[in-house]
Amino acid sequence: MPLIAFVSPKGGVGKTTLAASVAAVLAARGTEVIALDLDPQNALRLHLGVPIHEEAGFLAGLLDGMRWQDALRQTRAGVGLLPHGHTEPKASLDLTRLLLERPDLLGQQVREMLAAPGRVVIVDAAPGPSPALSAVLPLADVICVVLLADSGSASLIPSVASGRFLGRGTLASRAALKAMLVLNQVDLGAPLSDAVLEFAQQAMGDRPVSAVARDPAVAEALADRRLPVEGVGPGSEDIALLAETLAKRLDLGAPPVEKDRGRPSFSALASWGLRR
Repeated sequence: MPLIAFVSPKGGVGKTTLAASVAAVLAARGTEVIALDLDPQNALRLHLGVPIHEEAGFLAGLLDGMRWQDALRQTRAGVGLLPHGHTEPKASLDLTRLLLERPDLLGQQVREMLAAPGRVVIVDAAPGPSPALSAVLPLADVICVVLLADSGSASLIPSVASGRFLGRGTLASRAALKAMLVLNQVDLGAPLSDAVLEFAQQAMGDRPVSAVARDPAVAEALADRRLPVEGVGPGSEDIALLAETLAKRLDLGAPPVEKDRGRPSFSALASWGLRR
């Protein structure tokens, strides 16, 4: 079954927001979704409604032999979540060393997640290359590389197109073929945004480029502890279109009209509250 990895060569680009929102949209379509947080910032849980004081997680538990089934928790978004979990500095170093030496400890568990028919796994990776990302990257069907429509991100687009930001060698080159670029906070009509979007389309060639509009409603939703796709506006519409693009690319079928297994239909997502 499909694995979608949300990655970026830099932080602060809205990667986790997009990963959580796409996971919620796919779940609302009736797809079984597991969201796996590989980012030590441990922020994916907050987007999906887990209280900030709950710090346990799957990656943090790998050091103690944790199984993914024991860390999985259901969220009000209909998404099964595997939080990263809080790690102290020494534990973070130990986890990095463990995954460098034994990437199969993570890779094999992700294969188990993907073994269930109809399930989609969405990975939120830490910015840049990491042992955790390397362990799951060969399993990815689509790699969503998130950048902003600004000059700092524009300088990184060639490394995204070549796959160099993921490392050197065959693995990075093969991964680049699965990449689609997502430009966040695009202000159409603004010269810089237009130039970055045009440059991205040229650099990526035949590979998809998606754009998410700059929208104050997105920031307002996050401040109100809601997912952006619950609201109405160009940003939420673009995120929903991104999810539909991924669904079509992965042949997940059309969204249901009626509620499925207690989950909201795709059309009802905007009015479905996730407030804690």
